[in-house]
Amino acid sequence: MHFGLVCPPFPSHARAFEALALALAQRGHRSTFLMNAGCGEMVRAGPWDVREAGLGAAPRPTARAGSTGLFGILRTVAESAERTQGLVSGGVAVLREAGVEALVGDQMEPATGLLATHLGLPFVSLASALPIDPDAALPPPYLDWPFDDSVDGLKRNRGGRYVAGLLMRRQAETIRRCALSLGLQPLGGLEDWLSPLGTISQTLPAFDFPYGGARRILGVGPLRSPGEGQAPLPFAPDPARPLVFASLGTLQGHRVGLFRVIAEACRRLDLGLVVAHCGRLTAREAATIDADLVTDFLPQRTMLRAASVCVTHGGLNTALDAMEAGVPALAIPIAYDQPGVAARLVHHGAGLKLSRRRLTPDAVEGALVRLLGEAEFCSEAAAIGAAIGEAGGATRAAETVEAWVTHALATTWPPLAREVA
Repeated sequence: MHFGLVCPPFPSHARAFEALALALAQRGHRSTFLMNAGCGEMVRAGPWDVREAGLGAAPRPTARAGSTGLFGILRTVAESAERTQGLVSGGVAVLREAGVEALVGDQMEPATGLLATHLGLPFVSLASALPIDPDAALPPPYLDWPFDDSVDGLKRNRGGRYVAGLLMRRQAETIRRCALSLGLQPLGGLEDWLSPLGTISQTLPAFDFPYGGARRILGVGPLRSPGEGQAPLPFAPDPARPLVFASLGTLQGHRVGLFRVIAEACRRLDLGLVVAHCGRLTAREAATIDADLVTDFLPQRTMLRAASVCVTHGGLNTALDAMEAGVPALAIPIAYDQPGVAARLVHHGAGLKLSRRRLTPDAVEGALVRLLGEAEFCSEAAAIGAAIGEAGGATRAAETVEAWVTHALATTWPPLAREVA
């Protein structure tokens, strides 16, 4: 079978889709990535094709991607809407020319559902980030609210979704225009264009809030290519000092001020500190961080096996890698679904969270003392890590995608006509 993979231009999402494509190839299937124009180079070479769609260079995440505050959120929403428009405007011809027979698309890219419905193709949703499948008891993933299925909690969640709908209006309007341009019913927002077959999620139940929604979600754990992030370390950790690994991800690694605060707390406690800024700092900026090592990239899974604590922005991939290694995490969320990841770390007792606003060395020091001194954090992280080891990862994801699509093609696809009468 020939799968089209609709992937947004974020490095962590591209790595997850590459792992799925490799697992599909091992099962005898072909894959073609559909990327925004100018973003195909983000996908590494492998047993797959890469096609681009859109007129001109569709926006990559900018240097200010994931910035906070009202204007930052609106800018991020506008960029996302423009990427969707680009994929829809050129994706029909690209997918037809490639001859794909089914799609797998990131939940955050509604172009997948739009294109698949127009072309009559079965498709599966992939939650590279926290799943957005609706459930009244779950707060929106971009909020750090705890799980609360009481009457008050459900009311608060409704309020959060209402405000989110206002902020996402630009994207909803783009989805509506795209649907009409394809001759489809103009449904609502992201959630309305998820696959009716189900969602494959990197967030496995052992790490998530309890899900009681009606949609099918299969949590398979991190989607990793063989050996991903497991190269040897370029240094020898000091076994006499607990080691802290700090990373703020590929989009937030420029926040040198946060790294300095973390470094000050580690120095007070005489902890080793390794910082990975993912290429977002200059050499001069990196030199201002008082750490044992400040570098661009490290093999993260190997690094975490040597660490005692992970300090993270709350990116899902980093959090799951920490759990896989049985390492508790201190989350300092910044944007996207990072607040929701932080809330899940706290919910399961596998980590702590701090606000990045007015972050102080005292606050970081106190959190590190707890994470290092209270054994429950390690045991809870290890329990989630054990579940990750049994979840199946990319292999199970590929098996499930194959099974869902094959069953759909043999039975009831397409489920309901969405064309405009």
